[in-house]
Amino acid sequence: MTQNSFNVIWLTGMSGSGKSTLASSVERFCKQNKFKVYTIDGDEVRDNDVEKLGFGYKDVLKNNLRIAELCLDLKDKGFNLVLVPVISPYEEIRNKVRSILEPHLHLVYVKADIDSLKKRDTKGLYALADKGVINNLIGYSEINPYDEPNDAEVVVDTSLGVSLELSKGKILNYMEK
Repeated sequence: MTQNSFNVIWLTGMSGSGKSTLASSVERFCKQNKFKVYTIDGDEVRDNDVEKLGFGYKDVLKNNLRIAELCLDLKDKGFNLVLVPVISPYEEIRNKVRSILEPHLHLVYVKADIDSLKKRDTKGLYALADKGVINNLIGYSEINPYDEPNDAEVVVDTSLGVSLELSKGKILNYMEK
């Protein structure tokens, strides 16, 4: 990837896997290297929208398609790299996003084992799910699955004990190719 091309690094993974942390780290590195980079946080898009979206299939579809359109808007504004940390749990929806953003989309699966997610639990969602307060936590509840990507360009394991630098390095190495 060069500073003259346009690319979208779409980081998918379960809540707490480290998508946003990883995107922030990659963003800092890229800015230091003169990329015009922007990060679209899926939660911010969801929270700033007039229509409050949930986490079911139709709402996730609507949110992910909005984000894909935002990526194209940023391309038109001269950004050459957009980072998108978003759960994006459904394979079918990721395929629709890919069809909108091809050939610019590069899917990164940010993978962490469930024990790591529960220990990290930065938003307290897994604890709430275990108490029965949340019954639709994506990838953790039976009614809201997470489809692991089978077409990710990069898989980054962020389980406990794996350093941020190592995870970031996998993405940056891919970007260099």
